[in-house]
Amino acid sequence: MDSNTLNEALEVLGSYLSDKGLKYELAAIGGGALLLLGRIIRPTKDLDIVALMNGNELISAHPLPAPLLAAIREVGSALKLPEDWINSAPADLWKMGLPEGFQDRLDPIYYSGLTLYCASRFDQICFKLYASVDQGPDSKHFEDLKRLQPTQEELDKAGIWCKTHDVSQEFAILLTEALRQLGE
Repeated sequence: MDSNTLNEALEVLGSYLSDKGLKYELAAIGGGALLLLGRIIRPTKDLDIVALMNGNELISAHPLPAPLLAAIREVGSALKLPEDWINSAPADLWKMGLPEGFQDRLDPIYYSGLTLYCASRFDQICFKLYASVDQGPDSKHFEDLKRLQPTQEELDKAGIWCKTHDVSQEFAILLTEALRQLGE
């Protein structure tokens, strides 16, 4: 999906939810959120939901509420999108801990019955560094991270956050190598 396709699909979903008397607030990360905020231009296959907003509190997005899942599938089917065009695959990050201040930095986008809170640039740097270490320097995550043009200070902070999610020596070695490649 490109930016227009994703925005159109979210507008349809928001209207569909509103027509059903439903309202959801979701926190999004990854390529879809970056695309919506205009930080990348590459297409994405999905929109990753890391948490739900419940009042002023982030809660687990896994599993997504059944009425929301049904609406996502209905809209996706009508627009010929994959069944999981919106998914909560990264919800484990919420369980392990989001970067400190994550909720305060969210950027809201409103689509009638849907409010989408996109992760900030700094938080995306954290997530993209973590994914880059996991999937390597040839991954889309590494390219996205380079496009975000993180400062050394942002990379240092993101590296500290990443180490809280994988304490293995192998991860630490791969993280050091990723940071070295980004500093070149």
